[in-house]
Amino acid sequence: MKKGIHPEEYRLVAFKDMSNGHIFITRSTVETKETEEVDGVEYPLYKLEISNTSHPFYTGKVKLVDTAGRVDKFMSRYGKHMEQRKK
Repeated sequence: MKKGIHPEEYRLVAFKDMSNGHIFITRSTVETKETEEVDGVEYPLYKLEISNTSHPFYTGKVKLVDTAGRVDKFMSRYGKHMEQRKK
């Protein structure tokens, strides 16, 4: 292993899953701007979109995706072109 390429200043950081509010604390060097109080101790906070507590692979639950909204958005953009092709 090469010397001098790994960070040396690890600190405890709170990682928060924004989809379900789960917080876990681990050592990291990630840059943060916010803090979160957990059990009376304030930690730097890093927000995650998804973690093992909300990912469908680990939970076995499937999130429904708003496909209707996507179809409406597509039709509003390209609906005119589709109508012209039919004529």
